[in-house]
Amino acid sequence: MQSPLDSSGAGLAIAQMQVAPTATTYAVQAGDTVTAIAARHGLRTVDVLALNGLDWSSVIHPGQVLTLAAAAPVADAPEAPPAPAPSSGTYVVDGGDTISSIAQRHAVSIQDVLAANGLGWSSIIYPGQTIVIPGSAPAVEAAPVEIAPPVEAVAPAPGAPAAGAYVVVAGDTMSAIAARHGVTTQAVLDANGLTRSSIIYPGETIAIPSAAAPVLVANVTPITSGAVSGLDAEQAANAQIIIGVGRELGVPDRGIAIALGTAMQESWLRNLDWGDRDSLGLFQQRPSTGWGTEAEVSDPHRAARAFYGGPSDPNGYVTRGLLDINGWENLSFADAAQAVQISAYPDRYAQWEQPASTWLAAHG
Repeated sequence: MQSPLDSSGAGLAIAQMQVAPTATTYAVQAGDTVTAIAARHGLRTVDVLALNGLDWSSVIHPGQVLTLAAAAPVADAPEAPPAPAPSSGTYVVDGGDTISSIAQRHAVSIQDVLAANGLGWSSIIYPGQTIVIPGSAPAVEAAPVEIAPPVEAVAPAPGAPAAGAYVVVAGDTMSAIAARHGVTTQAVLDANGLTRSSIIYPGETIAIPSAAAPVLVANVTPITSGAVSGLDAEQAANAQIIIGVGRELGVPDRGIAIALGTAMQESWLRNLDWGDRDSLGLFQQRPSTGWGTEAEVSDPHRAARAFYGGPSDPNGYVTRGLLDINGWENLSFADAAQAVQISAYPDRYAQWEQPASTWLAAHG
């Protein structure tokens, strides 16, 4: 089955480090994919597609030159961009932050920030983590305090306009923009005539609807496992359902990780009420192909049981789950997921193997 990401190119809101590209164009080589090129240059796949007028079904070929950076946007309003914040020694990661945005904010290079923190280009940062800012005056050491990532309305991030307009930068998602301005994702989508499948791109101006006065969090709350794993509250809750069903059925950890990675690829670990054709739910299961009624495939617990399959499969022998695949334990992560999902893009499951292990450790 094909995920909404496969058909619509909607961005994935996960707190994973992204880095700025080192080149503005790239000549396609044999074996390249847009996803691989984007990852190599620290960009989102949807941004590279948008910059080049491509969609998820487009084919690229050796020798083709792809644009990796948008031209400098012309602001709609006479609003000067905020000056970089002075370096302060350390910085506590906020929701939606990336290493590249942190480095830019403190006027230092990305490589220097990576080196100062012992990180690599593929490292993941998460809200509440303290990042050392190199080349800055030593900060006064205070007792370490970790807070849970914001869920309710919070004060806008420093430098962000309270309302009006916002110019998209590489790495932005609609959910991150909404959270930064203390409004809901749906409100931002409605204000711009967008849907959850719409693509945004660097340089695009997003209208920010007015919101109620932000509420500052007065009490410090201990950091949650969702912050450590990079999942938001909704994703963490769905991950726990998938893990819980797997534990109940006696599925090995690797099988549970495959289920988590599959759900992330298919629905971003969200119980979607839309998808490609009649696909719905965490695993984008299709009623028309025997996975259950619309209500059944939209039930996260039942959807997880159907994905695992085996003797407890609610679909019986109509569909084939992971436990029904002979020798699934010896298949690669992507091949095992593909054996159940039969996706048009089987190679995309592989990218979630390592993150899925992190989610299992944090929420299992």
